[in-house]
Amino acid sequence: MSVNKRTLKDHFVVLIKGIGMGAADVVPGVSGGTIAFITGIYEEMIHSIKSIDIGAVQLFFKGRWGAFWKHINGNFLLSVFAGIFIAVVSLARLLEHLLETQPVLIWSFFFGLILVSSWVVARRIRDWNYGKVVALVVGIGAAFYITSVTPAETTDAAWFIVLAGILASCAMILPGISGSFILLLLGKYAFALNAVNEVEIGSLLLLGGGAVIGLLSLSRLLSWLFTKYHDVTVAVLAGFMIGSLNKIWPWKETVETVVIDGVIKPLVEKNVLPAAGNPADQLFPAILMMIAGVALILIFELLFKKKEEA
Repeated sequence: MSVNKRTLKDHFVVLIKGIGMGAADVVPGVSGGTIAFITGIYEEMIHSIKSIDIGAVQLFFKGRWGAFWKHINGNFLLSVFAGIFIAVVSLARLLEHLLETQPVLIWSFFFGLILVSSWVVARRIRDWNYGKVVALVVGIGAAFYITSVTPAETTDAAWFIVLAGILASCAMILPGISGSFILLLLGKYAFALNAVNEVEIGSLLLLGGGAVIGLLSLSRLLSWLFTKYHDVTVAVLAGFMIGSLNKIWPWKETVETVVIDGVIKPLVEKNVLPAAGNPADQLFPAILMMIAGVALILIFELLFKKKEEA
């Protein structure tokens, strides 16, 4: 659909998709970029963020705000980020509670959702060949490695905090890898959490500045890749989603823990197989939740396809 022909109803739909992205972003291990890809707004989001450039800045300071808003696809970006904000504010506590009380069922739902989503994304590749298969495998391997490495102890120097913000924001718009998980790998999750809770302006500016740099730079790279190497890029991103299933597998055994704000949380986990006779593994309900995740995406894909054909 042309961005110029969107109705108020269409923008409301984009808002709902943004809410889905925000809900995913507050779940450790699930990326909002995955939801954007599933719901069909990923490429437009990347191109729109990329349009925030020198030309946009010049239009803004010349007072040509209408041209500026059109240049950056403002209505679309406003709808997306408003949805993300609404979700983070309203759903964060609920999702945190569910992850603490029903982790197996919640992770099972997301496992089914991501599993079928990787298939839906891979279907967008027109003609598979050797190069695209290699790209898929590279994406799988990269995501699997990132989600398997042990978090590190790192410096609190300003340059590293900015770098952490850059990498975390990049992960937020890459399907399959969450920004919060990248911060955990870099040893800066507790640092970022403390900066938010204690309103440490200096640390927040460093993290936020890095995030802006990451978003603007990666969006340009991805926009170029989608234009020049669309199918190979999609194959890599589909691989990211498949590889990230390593992190989302519902049944885990904690190997190492970390104390964050006085609460013991898992630091390193390994995947284990569920036991049919173990009530804690909730095998049958977990399978139902996986099926629910698969069904949700397939239903959405069917509805989206009908809308595109209308």
